Amino acid sequence: MLELHVKNETGRLKTVILGRADSNGPTPGPQEAYDPKSLEHINEGTYPLEQDMVTEMSAFEAILKKHQVEVLRPRLIPNLNQIFTRDIGFVIDDKFIKSNILPDRAEEWDAIDFVVQQIDPDRFIVPPEEVHIEGGDVILWNDYLFVGTYYGVDYADINTARTNRAGVEFLKELFPEKTIIDCDLIKSMSNPRENALHLDCCFQPIGTNKGIIFKGGFRNPSDYHTLLEIFGEDNLFHIDADGMYDMNSNVFSISPQIVVSEQRFYTLNNWLEEQGFTVEKVPYYEIGKQEGLLRCSTLPLIRE
Repeated sequence: MLELHVKNETGRLKTVILGRADSNGPTPGPQEAYDPKSLEHINEGTYPLEQDMVTEMSAFEAILKKHQVEVLRPRLIPNLNQIFTRDIGFVIDDKFIKSNILPDRAEEWDAIDFVVQQIDPDRFIVPPEEVHIEGGDVILWNDYLFVGTYYGVDYADINTARTNRAGVEFLKELFPEKTIIDCDLIKSMSNPRENALHLDCCFQPIGTNKGIIFKGGFRNPSDYHTLLEIFGEDNLFHIDADGMYDMNSNVFSISPQIVVSEQRFYTLNNWLEEQGFTVEKVPYYEIGKQEGLLRCSTLPLIRE
């Protein structure tokens, strides 16, 4: 049995599921796009090529293994996008919660069946059907649980709204001992600079007391100010709409001292190094064209 253990976003990583890009399938048509950034690149003819994404994910895997992380990969399902494992499930403490993802992506879940079989059934949680929730919206920070959501009345009409009010309430019932802070995010089906697809697209903790944040990603300013109070303004690296578009907040922590970041994030990477972090820089630009980056393509199972 897997001894699941994840208490926060930065504890020393031991075991992780990393997505895969081989046999990713053909370039989708505009009507098949799940988000506005993918749609933009489909329409412009710049959607990422499979060979480039495989190269990028291999570079990420090499960094993880360099730091003695056990890397599991989903079982290959031909012609299926299996990059973003964070969407399909997530671990909180010693519980694995299965996400209720978009119906069109259900096959991705089948690809990690060999991992699920190693989880204690008492620690495996399947939310009821009315609960919408994806791992990118769930950020664990010790006694805090930050949850991205969308409270607009048009929730049902917006494909980029992934975690609903029922998802927030579900987590409150499942983890009554945690302080759960729901964050109402901006959503757009057409403008990627006005769309926080998940909470980790506009906020993520790093180290032991720092974070990356985009103020404009929150529909309710009080949500931003709550995070400001918890972390302190001097501990937060602020990004703008372009920084959110580039996925600056979607880095990935191997430990409190080691952060994996996209090699083109020059300003962010310099700031991280000034703060004392070791920054492992990898190419991930092509994958980022699908409005997901390093955190999105990982599903941590065990952290120290």
